[in-house]
Amino acid sequence: MRKFSLVEFSVNHPKLVVLLTVVITFVFMTQFPKVKTDTNPKNMLPETSDVRVWNDEVEKTFSLYEDMIVVGIVNEKGILNKDTLGKVQRITDDILRIKGVAARDVSSFPTITNVTAESGVLKVAPLMTEVPETDASIEKLRKMLFENPLFINRIISKDGKTTAIYVPLEKGANGKKVADEIRKILKKETGDEKYYVAGDPVARDTFGVEMFKLMAVFAPIAGGVMLLVRYLMFRDLFLSVTLMMDAMVSIIWSMGLLIAFGFPVHIMSSMAPVFLMAIATDSIHIFNEFYFRYKETKDKKAAIIETMHAVGRPVRYTALATAVGFAVLLFMHIIPVKVFGAVIAFGTVALRILSFSFIPAMFTFVKEAKIEKASGEEDIELSRTSHFLKTLAGFGAHKPKATVFVGIALFVTAILGITKTTVNNNMVEWFKEDSEVRVADSVMNHALGGTSLGYIVAVSENEDAIKTPDAMRYIEGLQRHLEKLPVVGKTTSVVDYVKRINRVLHDDDPAYDTVPDTKDTIGQYLFLFGMSAKPSDLDNVVDYPFKKANIWVQMKTWDVQAMRDVIKAVEDYKVGAIHELSLQMKMEFKPAGIAYFNLAWNDAVLWDMLRGFIVALIVVFVILVFNFRSVKWAIVGYAPLLFTILLIYGVIGFAGKDFDMPISVLSCLSLGMAVDFAIHFISRFRQRLVEAGQEARGQGPGNEDIKELVTRHSSLVTDALLWTAARPGKGIVRNAVLFAASFAVMMFAPLTPYITVGAFIVSMMLLSAVMTIIYLPALIVLLQGWLFKGVCFT
Repeated sequence: MRKFSLVEFSVNHPKLVVLLTVVITFVFMTQFPKVKTDTNPKNMLPETSDVRVWNDEVEKTFSLYEDMIVVGIVNEKGILNKDTLGKVQRITDDILRIKGVAARDVSSFPTITNVTAESGVLKVAPLMTEVPETDASIEKLRKMLFENPLFINRIISKDGKTTAIYVPLEKGANGKKVADEIRKILKKETGDEKYYVAGDPVARDTFGVEMFKLMAVFAPIAGGVMLLVRYLMFRDLFLSVTLMMDAMVSIIWSMGLLIAFGFPVHIMSSMAPVFLMAIATDSIHIFNEFYFRYKETKDKKAAIIETMHAVGRPVRYTALATAVGFAVLLFMHIIPVKVFGAVIAFGTVALRILSFSFIPAMFTFVKEAKIEKASGEEDIELSRTSHFLKTLAGFGAHKPKATVFVGIALFVTAILGITKTTVNNNMVEWFKEDSEVRVADSVMNHALGGTSLGYIVAVSENEDAIKTPDAMRYIEGLQRHLEKLPVVGKTTSVVDYVKRINRVLHDDDPAYDTVPDTKDTIGQYLFLFGMSAKPSDLDNVVDYPFKKANIWVQMKTWDVQAMRDVIKAVEDYKVGAIHELSLQMKMEFKPAGIAYFNLAWNDAVLWDMLRGFIVALIVVFVILVFNFRSVKWAIVGYAPLLFTILLIYGVIGFAGKDFDMPISVLSCLSLGMAVDFAIHFISRFRQRLVEAGQEARGQGPGNEDIKELVTRHSSLVTDALLWTAARPGKGIVRNAVLFAASFAVMMFAPLTPYITVGAFIVSMMLLSAVMTIIYLPALIVLLQGWLFKGVCFT
């Protein structure tokens, strides 16, 4: 019984194949109205992860908010004047009315708690109950501000030119929407003041919205450029559209499946269309070979079948390598990483099914006159591109030692560059330097304590332990130690409130700006303060069994390395000069807060991706062994892959670029595309060598192996390499140019991850192609005695 051939079935029943493709695509499209998005990095980790459980516990214990927006007001002439203070009052009042704002805990001049004393009685009241009208009242406000350490670098800068309004958000509120409402309020004000809106929820939610907008804009633009370049290559609009349809169908199937299973489109999965469009360009090898075959056969159906016979195996194995490389991510720990890997793996398989069905079917609809015209330029003897590629391959083939030496030198240099790479993430820096989000963050970090907030929670086993003078001084010592770090702008804890109360109750004598000597006194102070202040003032810094205290750490950067430095400083403090006190106190310090979460998810995601990438490298090597049926050829085919990846990462290291999430995601793509070219080149070279060898065998003993043939026919390998560079190599270069041109448009995006993706892909594709055309011939010529030993033609 004749074996079923999907290609032949598609050629013989093209209308049925196209109809089935359209119907299946429509089914997947019906899922799109159900799409949900999620741009919160918190959901990168499962709810049961240690950091999420701990952060939730800390937020509940200390009545904290997950998100905080910081509104900056800057007046170079000084904030403390009637007009500016009036604007602060109006802006604060309007912010309190925004839906999603936790109005009861907004901190600003009119709402923040000020601790003073009158006639020995503690007085706790809002700092500015009304806008000062006279110079005397303004001076009084100035005195209250600058004599209270709790305010300096928090709501007023040391130079008096900047103030901040801290806007906590209710759970589930969208940071961008609230920020947009705040900006509407700010636009109503005129004068010398400048206004800034910063904070993690602003950057996170703004990035999420902009990310999806850019995907909607740049994906079609990239597709349009791909269509144009494809048309310029073959001068056939119908088949150019076919290639685009191939990509779009796989994207619809993959995203439809994602939505159907109820997964939200996350930061990583939103990039799936970009990756699938990249992988779809592998179909260019089919188009490239088809025109050559048609020129030789003059029969459309025969050309289609012969084309798929020639390129079928490398196309299948490149798809397998790519799909398995991404499928490895299913074994990682981070759910969005798993989903991303599954979507790309499914999309890759879909693309290959379409390559053996939809594309051959579409070929049959093209008029032979158009094919004849397009194939006329597909002659390796006449094509200037083929001549150029022959020259490149000839350099490697004729000067293999020099080529390999240069490669080794670049390899060593790349390793040195990689050692300079740092693992880091900073969502604020995902915006360009002149963007509103990044400028606001920079201004606020420069003027005040910092917009990045982390916590260090002091935990004791005993109730009332925090009330003891030793515990207070221990915590205070840690604060002063942390404030020595360049990245830390300010720390605040229950100790600052106790010291402030102690001072104001002693006629504001600076000598009493210290921790009281007895536990009872501290307890009385905290009781009086708790009775008079807003509940959150004390709740935010201490629990009521007084077993835990919360140190607020404001940092001047969202780099995850900043929180890492804070944690290290805490550990150093614990084993420092006060080691005995540490043992005596039996107190532990644990990090928490959004800055700590960013560090935790950064490490979890990036290292998960790195582990997956390493496993994928191993799996891909095994696939190469099976494809080539040879460990030797697998090693040779692996060379361009490793070289491309290492060289690009080496450049990243020398450029001082952090290894962040976008780059880690691109690692998988670089693996797939680099091995793609190697499989195509080596597979087609070996095919050509077999054909040439069978011809040459007629001139000698029938049982001689390739090594003996090469000895008699010294040009056999070189000629086969040059032919491979000129014909299949043309498809490789077309693939690289097609994709690089398409994604070069992303380098003009306003978000730096898109610029990174664009630059990375352009570099990766062009370098992979050049490495394949030049370096592989050099390795094959240099190692031919080893590669061909014992291999016979049959």
